[in-house]
Amino acid sequence: MAKKLNSPDIVIKFAESDEEILACFEVMRELRPNLTSAQSFLDQVLRMRERGYQLLTAQENGVPVALAGFRDKEMIIHGNFIYVDDLVTSKSRRGHKLGERLLKYIFEFARSQHYNKVILDTGIGNSLAQRFYYRMGMLAMGMHFSYQLGDQ
Repeated sequence: MAKKLNSPDIVIKFAESDEEILACFEVMRELRPNLTSAQSFLDQVLRMRERGYQLLTAQENGVPVALAGFRDKEMIIHGNFIYVDDLVTSKSRRGHKLGERLLKYIFEFARSQHYNKVILDTGIGNSLAQRFYYRMGMLAMGMHFSYQLGDQ
């Protein structure tokens, strides 16, 4: 049976120490299979944190089971906003509303800090995620284009 949204076993908190970030590696790798090692993941998160990246976790009994990585940005078109880089729930915990809890936390954080909006990207073919984002009140406002430079 799925845990309720207000389950006392789930704690929402930021991963701040190296150990807390490293504990997120396996869950993040479910979303980002290109990650090669826990150490390179830690190094990248620490570099990104210097530019405002924060890693929010949903923990069950002290173990991360869902993650949201986000940062603040400013663009002429959007003004000040929060960009969600990563949002993933461990396969074994999907359907327990953990992604919803993390995204609602980010919405409230953004509101409390007077940001204009929360933005994220998802794959064109990722219809399950798209339905979830619509359910959360998010709207598709455009398409994200990318140009690959070399064999990076």
